[in-house]
Amino acid sequence: MALGDYLRIERDESDGSRHYVVHLREPKFSMELTPDHAAEDRMGQGVMKRICVPNSWAGDYGQYAKLMGAAQEFFAQSFAAPAAKAAGRRFQT
Repeated sequence: MALGDYLRIERDESDGSRHYVVHLREPKFSMELTPDHAAEDRMGQGVMKRICVPNSWAGDYGQYAKLMGAAQEFFAQSFAAPAAKAAGRRFQT
């Protein structure tokens, strides 16, 4: 599973921020996660609060559990410091 298939959205609201992870390819789904305050970094992999899936998802729950686990992994990695970009060649003569 590629973590590039996921997108994290953060919304600031009066009662705090809300975090959503959206799977961009088939099967498309979204998860609302809250930070895991018991984790060392106070974010962790998030605690699932809400999952929105298409009706056609009835069936292979093992497959969906893997996708949701990858979504939680993506959530944790999305808060990590960005990797430094390698100096690329802009012009060649």
